[in-house]
Amino acid sequence: MAIAWSAAPAEARESDSVRIAIPATSLAGALAELSREAGVSIGAEGALPARRTRAVKGTMSVEAALAKLLAGSGYVARRVGANAWRIEPAPPPAPLRRDRTPAPPEAVVAGDPIMVTASKRRSRLLDLPLAVSVADVGEGGALRSDPATTTAAVASEIDGLTLTALGPGRNRMFLRGVADSPFNGESQTTVAVVLDDARLTYSAPDPDIALVDIDRVEVLKGPQGALYGTGALGGIYHLVSHRADTGQRSFDLTGGAEATTGGGLGFSASGVANLPLIQDTLALRLVGYGRTIPGWIDTGGRKDSNAQKVSGARAGLGWDIDGGWRLDLTGFVQWLGADDSQYVYAPEERSRPAQFAERHDNDLRHLSVRLAREAGGTEIVIASGVTWHEVGDTYDATVGAQSFGLPDPQTLDADRNYRVWDSEARASGKAGALEWLVGASALQAHQRGDWTLNGVGQSLLVDGDRLNTTDIALFGNLGIPFGDFALDGGARLFRSEAGETQALLSGSGLRDLTRTGVTPSASLSWHPSEGRLAFIRYGSAMRQGGIGADSAGLPSPIKGDELATIEAGWREEFASGARLDIGAYLTTWENMQSDMLQSDGLFAVRTAGRAAIYGAEVSLSLPLGLDWDVSLGGTLQHTRLVRNDLGVELEDQRLPAIPDYVLRGAVERRFSLAGRPASLRLRLRYIGPARLSFDPLLDRPMGNYLESGLEGRIDLGRFDMALTLDNLLDGSADQFAFGNPLRLSTTRQFTPQMPFNAAIRIHTAF
Repeated sequence: MAIAWSAAPAEARESDSVRIAIPATSLAGALAELSREAGVSIGAEGALPARRTRAVKGTMSVEAALAKLLAGSGYVARRVGANAWRIEPAPPPAPLRRDRTPAPPEAVVAGDPIMVTASKRRSRLLDLPLAVSVADVGEGGALRSDPATTTAAVASEIDGLTLTALGPGRNRMFLRGVADSPFNGESQTTVAVVLDDARLTYSAPDPDIALVDIDRVEVLKGPQGALYGTGALGGIYHLVSHRADTGQRSFDLTGGAEATTGGGLGFSASGVANLPLIQDTLALRLVGYGRTIPGWIDTGGRKDSNAQKVSGARAGLGWDIDGGWRLDLTGFVQWLGADDSQYVYAPEERSRPAQFAERHDNDLRHLSVRLAREAGGTEIVIASGVTWHEVGDTYDATVGAQSFGLPDPQTLDADRNYRVWDSEARASGKAGALEWLVGASALQAHQRGDWTLNGVGQSLLVDGDRLNTTDIALFGNLGIPFGDFALDGGARLFRSEAGETQALLSGSGLRDLTRTGVTPSASLSWHPSEGRLAFIRYGSAMRQGGIGADSAGLPSPIKGDELATIEAGWREEFASGARLDIGAYLTTWENMQSDMLQSDGLFAVRTAGRAAIYGAEVSLSLPLGLDWDVSLGGTLQHTRLVRNDLGVELEDQRLPAIPDYVLRGAVERRFSLAGRPASLRLRLRYIGPARLSFDPLLDRPMGNYLESGLEGRIDLGRFDMALTLDNLLDGSADQFAFGNPLRLSTTRQFTPQMPFNAAIRIHTAF
């Protein structure tokens, strides 16, 4: 007896992806639901096995959905028409041949649609009318589970993403030239770090989260005030983690070692366990990792003084609830510490005279809950997360701290504590041809900073800051297609309240600020054919003001920033698998806040003036056939302060820390070695010239250096192995002309490149 499920006729589905939300149910029921949702006919000859299928959710092809539903059933799907499929017994299995050749971190299998969720609804990359890049770290075997894969690895593959080079846990992140200061002061960061649906950072430096068991990193470029609220001036750095899989038990283990020329040895390990507790209903996913990073700076008699350690753990509990609902609970911790800083006092050197150790800690704890319904035509997400973030730095104070009046100063401790509580409820879906999104959010951020000068047997609090911020908002977005074109508009209505207290040597100041406003966005896109997208977009964002300093260093109110960007882009996927992305942008930045170094070596926020930024980016991924792949990219940026409110004359109007241009390229070859799949990938990136600061006394040149690396991988059957070589030419150019704020005004400082480094990782999964 033949069994068939059919739906109303629809256009052919050979290459289209459709949104699927099939709950865990019987195989027959799941096929009937797929037929209804995808608008296709599915038939079977005879009765199908009475087995329960896993839930299948997301945007995918009908072929992919059928493969998921039939996995392990002994049946396969065969296309018998444009919109018709037949379920048949699977043919006898061929002799087992295991092929797990890992793909490079940024690679995506040709033909698979790249999906993005940072836009707060799941969308194909080719449908998004804004500048966005995706680094896929969900594959890659040993490198997928490597604790050394961090923000710097993403920045090396994403055009327009810039990091300072103080070291892991100390760096600031900038996108598309939106850089206010190279210093970690008190102002809100211009790029928000988001884990799944919860914001991790508000004013803290990049926590440099190890990308162990992270599926992908989505980078939204340009102001995102309409979606993410205050502070998202430059864009969003969005980490998407692997969720607990309720249908399959799995384990991943990775171990490795590394060595640095002229430095020490390092070791790393990570483990991932996915444990279904109730089959197809409840699962626990556990992640743990650790790494010791060899030092390579000699300080006096202390060899390799800047060694570092990082360790972390993540636990996720996933519950697939009836009716298409899913509940996820996540806990995450990471501890990062460095024994010393990594700057020197002479170019091309990797040693310096004896001084006190300048230790650094960046510790993060995070809890979140997410309840979502993806079934049916409307997606609903309710999420809340809280993050505690502690950042501590110690500086040698034997030079530059005498003005504070403490006899024989030795060290300066900068201790900063942050807490961010981010909550949001949103819904999205379609109404006919219209695509819509509505939501509400509330964010509370607390920031506390204390700068303490330590002498022999005594200490002195030289600066302190307390900042409490509350943002509540309503936001929405509407997409209206007409022919090959689509008009997309969004806005965020917000109310922001900030209360700040500064405890200075001269006294304390208090100011409460309240601001209500709207940050809009709008775009016009054109799909001339499948695989092609052209768009123009307007985006905006703002940042709350606070207490800063005037030209005399006295407390002074600071206006909030306002930033707007007009951009144009062209994105294309070719039948050969090649991908091209071109973008150009113009940004205006009013009342630009900047953390400035004062004469006493401390930082204060000042209004720098009005800035203008314009630039262009291009990236190309090109499969050449015969197992060769090439990836190319480049960024050209012109960043200028066009109105100077600093009260000092500037000969160089460039914004700080942003290179004038960046060029990158990579070539990969896949081959067989001793009968096993293997690959080699060579990558190069040249960072052009940049400057450190607005201050003419601190206007130090930096940049103009080459990054290089070679990655080799081989599948050994039960194990796969990766060998990574970095800084192939052992260059020691100056990446960042800063290290110690107390000495900066009187002494040149240089941050050389890490020497040639070799690392090996071995990975297994079962």
